[in-house]
Amino acid sequence: MEKDKDIEQEGGKGLGIFEKYLTVWVAICIAVGVLIGRFWPAFPQTLEQWEYAQISIPVAVLIWFMIYPMMVQIDFSSILEAGKKPKGLTVTLVTNWLIKPFTMYFFAWLFIRVIFSGFIPAELGREYIAGAVLLGAAPCTAMVFVWSYLSDGDPTYTLVQVSVNNLVLLFAYAPIVMFLLGLSDIIVPWDTIVLSVVLYIVIPLAGGYFSRRYLIKTRGIEWFENVFLSKLSNLTVIGLLLTLILLFSFQGDTIVNNPFHIVLIAVPLIIQTFFIFTIAYTASKLWKIKHSVAAPAAMIGASNFFELAVATAIALFGLQSGAALATVVGVLVEVPVMLALVAIANRTRHWFPSSEAEKIGEVKTKPQQDSRS
Repeated sequence: MEKDKDIEQEGGKGLGIFEKYLTVWVAICIAVGVLIGRFWPAFPQTLEQWEYAQISIPVAVLIWFMIYPMMVQIDFSSILEAGKKPKGLTVTLVTNWLIKPFTMYFFAWLFIRVIFSGFIPAELGREYIAGAVLLGAAPCTAMVFVWSYLSDGDPTYTLVQVSVNNLVLLFAYAPIVMFLLGLSDIIVPWDTIVLSVVLYIVIPLAGGYFSRRYLIKTRGIEWFENVFLSKLSNLTVIGLLLTLILLFSFQGDTIVNNPFHIVLIAVPLIIQTFFIFTIAYTASKLWKIKHSVAAPAAMIGASNFFELAVATAIALFGLQSGAALATVVGVLVEVPVMLALVAIANRTRHWFPSSEAEKIGEVKTKPQQDSRS
């Protein structure tokens, strides 16, 4: 028990009340969002007007809150060094583009068209599968920075992994979706894809770079690391919780009116998430990749770029379609499932080799943990 506790403390970065009880806060925010959408529809209807290319600008702002604390920690001079270590990149690229879209289609087809066929009409089932494919073909872009942060991932290497995946996404998303759905005339909103990358990667990356340089130059590296970064510790989680309230306020009626189908859709999505995480995490362990790279590499594939999937489903099939509902269910199950995977990654940290920097960090954190106890 003590050993597990120590591992959790070392891997948990001295979690505060938000991180310790994140599952509870997530459940509360989902409930609040659904209630707002159900009983105060004017709120999401007003926010829906703040859109461009099917992307919600308020959600984009909250995502900046989520990933800015990650971006501002990046030492940009070390990005080239991270890029010279191909193992982590290889794991995430193979998992996300050669395995994940096809296993997502398989699990969705198996459960929706075969196992649950007696409960779901065929035409509606095809739309559910389409939504699952839209999720599976889009590896995580924004939320992975939250999962990387909570699992003590390497922020620089996480950025490299996400950036490379986004370059592939620009060219591979449409062909993969077209192939898996068997549609020859599908219109993929390229402006949505490009704008999503700009909003969720380029803008917070630029903000992190310039503010880091300015603050270190004017206040010093010690103040930046010990004062400024500590004040940002809860910003990521607060951004996540507010984002959930907004997303679920948009779909409050849809969720309340389809509880049974939501459960049926959730089954293959959950199985797919654990399956992909296991593949990438096991490959990283066998390849002796350090944990701070292995955990984000596995979570990029396990989680989905749900903002893009939801927007594409609405653009292609309509707001009230089964495809749109399936992508919303993806959001519903992703957060609690990914929190479970974060816990697994933190508890299995000792399976992986540690860099010298990680070992030094562990030594530094132990006196603080002892003083708290």
